[in-house]
Amino acid sequence: MQRLIPTGDAARPVAFAEVPQPVLEPGEALIKVEAFAPNRGETFLLEHPRPGLLPGKDIAGLVVQAAADGSGPDIGTRVVGHPAQGGWAEYAAVPTHSLAVLPDSIDSARAAALPLAGITALRLLRTAGVLAGRRVLLTGASGGVGHYVTELAVGAGAELTVVTATPVRGERLAELGAKVVHEVAAAQGPFDVALESTGGPDLPLALSKVRPGGMLVWFGQASRTPVSLDFFQLLGGPERVTIQHFHYAGAPYGSDLSALVSLVEQGRLHPEIDRVTDWAQTADTLVDLRERRIRGKAVLLTGGAR
Repeated sequence: MQRLIPTGDAARPVAFAEVPQPVLEPGEALIKVEAFAPNRGETFLLEHPRPGLLPGKDIAGLVVQAAADGSGPDIGTRVVGHPAQGGWAEYAAVPTHSLAVLPDSIDSARAAALPLAGITALRLLRTAGVLAGRRVLLTGASGGVGHYVTELAVGAGAELTVVTATPVRGERLAELGAKVVHEVAAAQGPFDVALESTGGPDLPLALSKVRPGGMLVWFGQASRTPVSLDFFQLLGGPERVTIQHFHYAGAPYGSDLSALVSLVEQGRLHPEIDRVTDWAQTADTLVDLRERRIRGKAVLLTGGAR
């Protein structure tokens, strides 16, 4: 089968290789991958790939070999999955606890756009707590996570302000009901919760806009710039603000994937997909994703996707 593997070349970060099909563990199903969606964090890993790195965490496709332990869906079932790695290939081994069955109404491209960004959004908002009537700030909002957080938070009754680099990148977020600004300094606080994903100078600014007793959830560093906090400056800001470090990971993922599929099926969640193209274009797409030329998600099709 064909698989995309890292090259270590920033201009062409992946290339095709002919490899054997995966050997399954008892609790894994073999999925014929119809579509996969890269994440910006994966583009960073490809800059200096560790030995044995097999990229790919967000896939949709068809079960062609059921798990030997009897768990999970049967052969012929359409699924969305979140393997630990190895999804950018014709076939992928996925633990059955990290699969969800797809209805006919959801095509593979939309399904593939769900896993990492959607699971992150769900778990991030659970961390934030009850949102109805609360003022929420979201930085770095124009990626896949930001669009899901926006739709879910507004739907839950939050008064949401989002930060995007440009007006164009904020257009869909405004349609979803968010107030859009283009720098953290322009956000009008105080906020009950700040969801901060850019790092650098934005985190201290976002922190200064949280009400006394509020919370900042730090879930990324998209700027790739470390955060510097000044103890004495914090004394002049809001008191007793909690800073909570957040990372989405932690299997099993199946129940969250099922919840996301249900939300899409009900018309309550709409994957924001900026590009759908053949997986021959993966290298170019990864560069565009890394350089923030893609809004929302990009999806690559391996062939035969519904």
